[in-house]
Amino acid sequence: MGLPVEQVLEELQQRLTEHPSVVLQAPPGAGKTSLVPLALLQADWLQGQKIILLEPRRLAARAAAERLAELLGEPVGQRVGYRIRLESRVSADTRIEVVTEGILQRLLQADPELPGIGLVIFDEFHERSLDADLGLALCLQSQQLLRDDLRLLVMSATLDGAAVSQLLNHAPVVASEGRQYPVTVNYLSPYQPGTAIEPRVVQAVQQALAETRGSVLVFLPGVGEIRRVESLLADALERQPDILLAPLYGDLDFAAQRRAIQPAVTGQRKVVLATSIAETSLTIEGIDSVVDAGLARSAVFDPVSGMTRLQTQRVSRAAAEQRAGRAGRLGPGYCYRLWSEQQQSQLAAQTPAEMLQADLAPLALLLAQWGIQDPLELAWLDAPPAAALQQGRELLERLGALERRGESWLITEHGQAMAALPMHPRLAHMLLRGRLLGYGELAAQLAALISERDVLRGVMDADISRRLALFSDARSEAGIDRGAWQRVKQLAAQWHRMLASHAASIAPIELTESAAVGVLLALAYPDRIAQRRGDSGSDYRLANGRAAAFGDVDALQQQPWLVISALGGHRQQRNARIFQAAALDLDALLHCQPDLLQVQDTLEWDARSETLLAERQQRLGALVVSRESLPELDPEQRNRALCAVVRKQGLNLLPWIPVLRQWQARVALLRSLELEAGADSQWPDLSDVTLLDSLEDWLAPYLDNVSRLSHFARLDLASILYALLPWPLPQQLELQAPTHWRVPTGSRIRIDYLADNPVLAVRLQELFGSRETPRIAGGRVSLTLHLLSPAQRPLQITQDLVGFWQGSYAEVKKDMKGRYPKHYWPDDPLQAEPTRRARPRT
Repeated sequence: MGLPVEQVLEELQQRLTEHPSVVLQAPPGAGKTSLVPLALLQADWLQGQKIILLEPRRLAARAAAERLAELLGEPVGQRVGYRIRLESRVSADTRIEVVTEGILQRLLQADPELPGIGLVIFDEFHERSLDADLGLALCLQSQQLLRDDLRLLVMSATLDGAAVSQLLNHAPVVASEGRQYPVTVNYLSPYQPGTAIEPRVVQAVQQALAETRGSVLVFLPGVGEIRRVESLLADALERQPDILLAPLYGDLDFAAQRRAIQPAVTGQRKVVLATSIAETSLTIEGIDSVVDAGLARSAVFDPVSGMTRLQTQRVSRAAAEQRAGRAGRLGPGYCYRLWSEQQQSQLAAQTPAEMLQADLAPLALLLAQWGIQDPLELAWLDAPPAAALQQGRELLERLGALERRGESWLITEHGQAMAALPMHPRLAHMLLRGRLLGYGELAAQLAALISERDVLRGVMDADISRRLALFSDARSEAGIDRGAWQRVKQLAAQWHRMLASHAASIAPIELTESAAVGVLLALAYPDRIAQRRGDSGSDYRLANGRAAAFGDVDALQQQPWLVISALGGHRQQRNARIFQAAALDLDALLHCQPDLLQVQDTLEWDARSETLLAERQQRLGALVVSRESLPELDPEQRNRALCAVVRKQGLNLLPWIPVLRQWQARVALLRSLELEAGADSQWPDLSDVTLLDSLEDWLAPYLDNVSRLSHFARLDLASILYALLPWPLPQQLELQAPTHWRVPTGSRIRIDYLADNPVLAVRLQELFGSRETPRIAGGRVSLTLHLLSPAQRPLQITQDLVGFWQGSYAEVKKDMKGRYPKHYWPDDPLQAEPTRRARPRT
């Protein structure tokens, strides 16, 4: 039986003949990776040019190339070859070149026209890697501006084909049905958050082995979980030699990866312990059941802190379906999920695109090299988030790769050299500057160690110098990860060779190796230079203003200065965790890079002494290296600093008295009346918010004699505030919003403007005979009357005085006569004489 995609190959060829871009939607197992490139190899429009097949991972690229070559009956490297990091098998005869997505960017950087390439295939595009999104955006622009004969084919399993079609200028969509056997899904009792998942995974694997006959694929979030589950299973399955445990993850050596992918020998079953690398792209032979922990680990960049953290998250529904589908490739299968059906409905529909949560410094550098100022010049499914892109550009500016001119970001000569190196811009900068300092080989070794997984497994020592020592003698460490160490050595050698074409230092700076390590790391991570808090302890403050600490006791805690190359932890945690770092010789760093030090005159409020301190500080970002007192202060700068103190502590730091708050409320009332009428108000906004925002305008000129917190109480705040009302507004204020109201007895009663509506609190007897409720602001506002008893307690609250006399007064009189019999309670209050006394004199 042929593969399902064979049914649409003729349609696909026709569509690519008629259109420059096509979308192929085909589920896993349809055969798109192995059959489509071969079917298109002889297309007339290809004209003998190459096909570039993009795969999201090195393992998938190598496996795809081997399968394609096998179908042609040839070894890899003839008509089918591949190029991945640290490995290349291509020749002059190669027509189909399988590459990882980062390789495509190098090809585009070398020549945006992609000469000799007729078709670029984006396989597994639904994984939405940053490199794939960027590669497609750049290929689309090349197609539109430089190469109208360039064909683009986007192949996806679960992504919305219509959305991709629209991105590709309404490209036609070819859909292939998958060949998926039914998969029985079993929801197992979920593990409790905060508890170890490994024992539950082992139980589920044992259940799968007991209930099924084939091999088992287990999805785990990361390498640590894989190793722990492998250890537990090795003990649990000790008496079952026919079961082979096979880890599978990206950094595993090739032989072990191949062992996991190939079918088990006759009479054996495999338990493949894999990360999300096994969701798509790879065909793992002999699998008929899947155990899914439901977790994935991804790198999430935080623009606020400038740090990337690994986060373990629930998988999406699409990823869960992909994982379950791996059990139904060869026949009916089974999936054991470590979560409930209710939790299944709560999963996100799709995995977020890497673009939305990645460090965008590499993207920012490539865009600048491409000459793109606004990323929206390119076509994206998800545009780069503005905050993360800005963060990336600012880092590149600090590294000397970009130069800001007005609203534009221009790439420098140093930035061009950085972009030519296949690594993160931080490491590229370290290599180039390290070579100029005379430490190119050491910089390459450091960069390789940082790029790969930690070569020392289970070693609770953060000092990266211990890892560097392996280059001299790898036998000194028993817990070395041999696969990771082999890749580190290859990378270090390769990157050191790349530096040969760059200028070397004429007079290298003489440093001890320990000092050189700290200096080089500080070049890559200037924002992660860290200063210890206090004379002891494990807490450090970083140059970017953040905090970090060691999770365990570490020898580096003795160092007052560090450079941190690897940070982690949850965003909610106050301190990030230090995983790898090096001691920093500050004098050596400043000798090599004096421009890192900034001199800044500061005025800061000392909360302990409640005084303003003026200092000249030498700083590394947020870190103070040294400080000295400044005897003379610039008055304007000094007063601005005092305004900042008021802004931080609030306006109540100033000597407000009740009459000033009443004055502020009176002005606010008249302003609101004009605004409600739809007119521009002549009354200024004197609210607390506005006053705080404008302290430098109205308060700063009066702060010359303030140097301590207690001095604020001496300010003549009334005069300062009254000056904010230009003439004749003070006169109008007294007329329209008077402070007092004269009642019929002649008493002047204070009006309270702090309530929602102005309040006049007056004894009821003083209003006998009054027929109208008092009004202010030219009759626009009725006062709220608080009618008081002889004991000054509220009897009634009203804005309708006549209504009160004619209504509820009778009940009040009846009650008050019993309580206050000596007081005057007339039957007809409208005809009665007002009095301040118990009874009128007459």
